[in-house]
Amino acid sequence: MTAEPNVHVIEDDETNRELMRDLFESVDLNVILYSSGDLFLEAMPVNGPGCILLDVRMPGISGLDLQSIVAKESRDLPIIIVTAHGDTQMAVRAMKEGAFDFIEKPINNQVLLDTVNKALAESLKLGSSIKEQADIQGRIDLLTPREDDVLQMIAQGKLNKQIAFELGITQRTVEVHRARVMEKMEAKTVADLLRTVMSLDAFSGKP
Repeated sequence: MTAEPNVHVIEDDETNRELMRDLFESVDLNVILYSSGDLFLEAMPVNGPGCILLDVRMPGISGLDLQSIVAKESRDLPIIIVTAHGDTQMAVRAMKEGAFDFIEKPINNQVLLDTVNKALAESLKLGSSIKEQADIQGRIDLLTPREDDVLQMIAQGKLNKQIAFELGITQRTVEVHRARVMEKMEAKTVADLLRTVMSLDAFSGKP
């Protein structure tokens, strides 16, 4: 069962924090308030589903520096930069570092709600992908070193006889390892197996 998403508001101005609390609670969204980026860091790790509304200029760590840290720790928490001091250079940096969106104050409430709802939908999708990848990695971790060797060679398109030659084992032994790989990876066909391995490589950023 998926947890209810949280909107994490990091804003040093108390009035703005309370206005955002009222806005999100008016549409039944859970909201958690932080008066500084440092307080948010103390709460880490914070995982999704959810999103982050992040002011840029705050006492202590800046919003953009905090974004860099959070982006490495919470892959399923889209970050929306909210600021009264926006400029093109700031927006480019934020987006290059993975910000979901960049909103300038004064904020249009409906635009903010629409953006947050899109970010929450993205978070749920990311969370599902992360869980799927963890499941696949868990299956790979069940393989013995020899089974992993066979898996890598299957992924390279090598035939049983080629695998047997390179590993210095019989073709029958390769067939046994191959069957165990298919069973542990929960793949019915080689195509299933390859799709699974390729999806994990894509998620991990491997070439």
